[in-house]
Amino acid sequence: MERLETGVQGLDDMLFGGLPSGNQVIVAGGPGSGKTLLSFEILYRNAKMGRPGVFFALEERSEELLKNVKEVFTSFTDLDSLIKKKMILVNGEDTSRRLLSDSGSSTYAFGNVVSDIESAIREIGAKVVVIDSISLLKLVVGDELTYRRSMLALVSDLRRLGVTSLLTVETQSSERKALKFGPEFFIFDGILIMYQSGEEYKRALTAEVVKMRGSDHSWALTPYEITSSGFRMFTVEQS
Repeated sequence: MERLETGVQGLDDMLFGGLPSGNQVIVAGGPGSGKTLLSFEILYRNAKMGRPGVFFALEERSEELLKNVKEVFTSFTDLDSLIKKKMILVNGEDTSRRLLSDSGSSTYAFGNVVSDIESAIREIGAKVVVIDSISLLKLVVGDELTYRRSMLALVSDLRRLGVTSLLTVETQSSERKALKFGPEFFIFDGILIMYQSGEEYKRALTAEVVKMRGSDHSWALTPYEITSSGFRMFTVEQS
């Protein structure tokens, strides 16, 4: 199987070599779990390996996203250079503005966003795509049946374009015991969930691969930390 290495310390061990190329993967978690940062790091690591990537920030401006990434990952000193070389394209403000202000139907607005995504992918020949987050799309589309159909159409488009994608989703709870699966969890090829547990003054960060279509993977609940040089997954596969 052809795999796309994430480049994230420990994550490729959890995935037994990386993400299956062409898979569309949900990265789910509550606020503060780091799902946006993890997705961006995978995009960044692949850009350094010669695979162009597009990041769609639907809930914040491009400038705000990059400012946050640079403040957390201070070792990513070549990020601006990769953006200048069009190895990384960050699209935020224009897409989210269109989504939130479109005067047409929700389906029409969603179609415009998908068109924006496709245009950006073709512009730089992207191999990796991040959409952060599809929770906003769920709010815009409205009813569950239309949302499910829209997600199926989005997955179909991403597969047709031959990209490996990461799509972030907000979970209602950061605790593993309170996890509930939304309709999008059954549509996509893979699911990576990030949790926070414990008391407010002492939070533990853990992650698990719930599913990865076409590939075996670790079933262990894996602790992780976020450092200035990126994520670090403390996997049992490393020992």
